[in-house]
Amino acid sequence: MSQSVDKLSVVNAERRDFGPSAGESTVMKILWALSLSHLINDILQALLPSIYPVLKESYHLSFTQIGLITLTYQITGSLLQPLVGYYTDRNHKPYSLAVGMGVTVAGLAVLSQAFSFQALCFGAGMVGVGSSIFHPEASRVARMASGGKHGFAQSLFQVGGNLGTSFGPLLAAAIIIPRGQRHILWFTILGVAGMVLLTRVGGWYQRNLHRLKPKPRAAGEVAPVRLPRGKVILALATLVALIFSKYFYLISLTNYYTFYLIDKFQVSVQWSQIYLFVFLFAVAAGTIIGGPVGDRIGRKRVIWISILGVAPFSLLLPHVGLVGTVVLTVFIGVILASAFSAIIVYAQELVPGNVGLIAGLFFGLAFGAAGIGSALLGRLADHTSIRQVFEVSAYFPLIGLLTAFLPEVEGKKSRAA
Repeated sequence: MSQSVDKLSVVNAERRDFGPSAGESTVMKILWALSLSHLINDILQALLPSIYPVLKESYHLSFTQIGLITLTYQITGSLLQPLVGYYTDRNHKPYSLAVGMGVTVAGLAVLSQAFSFQALCFGAGMVGVGSSIFHPEASRVARMASGGKHGFAQSLFQVGGNLGTSFGPLLAAAIIIPRGQRHILWFTILGVAGMVLLTRVGGWYQRNLHRLKPKPRAAGEVAPVRLPRGKVILALATLVALIFSKYFYLISLTNYYTFYLIDKFQVSVQWSQIYLFVFLFAVAAGTIIGGPVGDRIGRKRVIWISILGVAPFSLLLPHVGLVGTVVLTVFIGVILASAFSAIIVYAQELVPGNVGLIAGLFFGLAFGAAGIGSALLGRLADHTSIRQVFEVSAYFPLIGLLTAFLPEVEGKKSRAA
């Protein structure tokens, strides 16, 4: 009798929190909670590049120093994420999600009070550490709650981050740029709200660890293809190259688009932030499209379309006017963003049983590629011009031709459960 009461209490607690946990159903409330927490996380992270024009003027920074701040932020995230993912594959830490958000909040507090280039780098590094803790476990929980709709779950989780990245510049333009660096501190309130939400998600995760155990495939479910070790290594190397292609080009827009618009079209700082929001909102739209489409037509096809398909638009971008630039960046954002969810799910199917490691590795690679690209492009801008950055980076999407080396990992449908 006591055991029955205990079980009923657990079920009721789950219903009160975020919905049922039985079976393989998709737990939408958890996915929405993860997407919302990702939105908060990436709003906080997006504040840093959004205030670069303010920091450049206040501290008389060069483009190289701007690139180094980004490199510090990206490298702390990229190096730690695979390690965090590998560790949590073997030692599940449900409440580490809230801890990661807390580290990000502490980094923002440092940035709001920073008085030197070194202090800015330290605060940026803390924000990167917070991200490295958050992403691998959040990606794992999204897969746990997916009910087998892995592409959809990853896209819904990812779109929250993309929306956060797009809203960050708007909030910075409305609150920080007119009032100054210290007003970053207001955003720590949003971070604390994210910590509360992630604590509840961590509770659901703790109660549903059974979902991490492999389940027998149902009739009609796609059986994964087992590949030789050499082919797996080649496929992973190809995915790494595609990540660098995507994020080298993406960072040229995320970090230097505002400077490009100010330099070439003489727009104001606030209008440049609005145009950046338009691009980043397009990135969010592309992300939510990519996952479900990948579930339907296959991840490899989505990767082909999303990376190589950007090339005609990127090559045209440096040669059009302001309206054309804004329109082209919308197409670029939608097409390019659909790749990341497909790449993560493809890699998780390529190396089954290592969800956290793969998520951490590819989120980490994304951060690392963006950091290296930002530093190199910043140095190029200092030695040539900001316009030259966009002419050079336009060729990065052509690396998408390497998709031809990816094997098929989605096999024939299973006949038996």
